[in-house]
Amino acid sequence: MSPPAPYAERLADEITHRLALLADQLTQLPPAQAAPVIARTLDPEPADGVLGGITHLMAVSSMFAKAQVERGTLGPEVWLALGRAANALDDVALDLDEHCDALRHVGTQPAGIPGKPPAPAAFVVRRRR
Repeated sequence: MSPPAPYAERLADEITHRLALLADQLTQLPPAQAAPVIARTLDPEPADGVLGGITHLMAVSSMFAKAQVERGTLGPEVWLALGRAANALDDVALDLDEHCDALRHVGTQPAGIPGKPPAPAAFVVRRRR
């Protein structure tokens, strides 16, 4: 029998499981309830949002990898990849942060005002070349 997984590994497994549960719940929530939950997950602050927490985790992982590169136990490409991931996530979090207020307000708007329904926004389709 293998020894039990250390606490940090069990914690990572539990977080992964809970994220899957959250995603499942989002598919079932009405827009007024789902939008504020999405806004909370997108919060760039590590203590307040999932995306901020994951960004912080990648930054800490990059610092760990740097120390291991200096000891010779990891290749520098691992450190560089984790650093790039932390930077990219930080950029994404900052881009999405400006939309969190709009998502929070979806849940606070009054239900069904009679009259002309709002026009859907036009989507911009980007192609990779």
